[in-house]
Amino acid sequence: MPAYRFEALQADGATRKGVIEADSLKTARSQLRAQSLVPLSVEAIASGSADPNTALPWWQRPVGRSRAFSGSQRAVWTRQLAGLVGSGLPIERALTALAEEADDDKQRQLMAAIRAEVNGGSSLGHALAQHPGEFPAIDRAVIAAGEQSGHLGMVLEQLANDLEDHQALRAKLMGAALYPAIVCLVALAIVIFLVTSVVPQVAGVFAGTKRQLPMLTVAMLGLSDFVRQWGWLMLGLAVAGLGAFRMALRQSAFRLRFDAAFLRLPLIGRLARGYNSARFASTLAMLTAAGVPILKALQAAADTLSNQALRADALEALVRVREGAPLGNALAQHARFPGLLSMFAKLGEQTGQLPVMLQRAAQQLSSEVQRRAMALATVLEPLLIVGMGGLVMLIVLAVLMPIMELNQWVK
Repeated sequence: MPAYRFEALQADGATRKGVIEADSLKTARSQLRAQSLVPLSVEAIASGSADPNTALPWWQRPVGRSRAFSGSQRAVWTRQLAGLVGSGLPIERALTALAEEADDDKQRQLMAAIRAEVNGGSSLGHALAQHPGEFPAIDRAVIAAGEQSGHLGMVLEQLANDLEDHQALRAKLMGAALYPAIVCLVALAIVIFLVTSVVPQVAGVFAGTKRQLPMLTVAMLGLSDFVRQWGWLMLGLAVAGLGAFRMALRQSAFRLRFDAAFLRLPLIGRLARGYNSARFASTLAMLTAAGVPILKALQAAADTLSNQALRADALEALVRVREGAPLGNALAQHARFPGLLSMFAKLGEQTGQLPVMLQRAAQQLSSEVQRRAMALATVLEPLLIVGMGGLVMLIVLAVLMPIMELNQWVK
């Protein structure tokens, strides 16, 4: 049954907005009038999106979140749906309960649209497929497999666990990188302020003494003049360069070479490889456990890889598996994937417990990424503080050295 977004007048003159389900637009207006409401506008919710703003140009869209679910909210929603379905509640009533509990209008409208599709005879996986911006292909594939196998509640639980683990890993990595980023920004702001404001003022005091300034002070004054004269130009060139770089990343050939080079970096590259491999193994384990065929599972797991070089390797492994090669051997042909992943895949194929072994590989890779990220942050934080202190010390010395020489000259 289609869903309609409405705006109507109540008996007291107040405006009421919401979502109503009806067979047609005329029926929706009749239902509103039956509730003593005067319809002002009634429009069908598009099946492809629950947000009408997505059809607007970017400069006309309202500022703020355009999607109904963030990553963490999608994990919470999946957990709630898993609990309701696992307790024996029909999917229609579970969606109704989630729609009533939603605090956001976009979420309520999205739930109403999905419930309308399900009430119309569609499966939950097909209903979610009408909103690809909210639910990735992995979620839809897992849920569709759960419906086909008759174990939707268990599959939703596994999906919720995977989403929560993924969000926890991202949060830890972001937390490890946040403090160094703040230190770098503060250090840059302090240095620019001192160079452009403090150093020239102090140097002006000694301009009339006609004495030779220390080399450090002369170098700092030269840097100050350069920043004040060409700073905005350099900033503009940096922004233009960043924009050109982002445009270049949209080219598949350049993106592939860049991602391959990124993986070869000493520390960050290893973290990126471990993070992507953990996500790949976790998704593959979840899909195979849900009963998704291995080829479709490999395709969906490859789509989760943000690194194009690793994605290309995963697709090549898919070709090898299609030709009859075991999964472990296919992954072992690519050095970019950690050896741990191919080893656990081989053990899973030999023991007949491929999903379990892939999940163990994902857990070990995730733990290794967290450990390395925390160790890197632990070493990087004091180094950044020492570096910032060294820069400030150089600027202070450039200011104090003329003062000290002037005092000696006066004596």
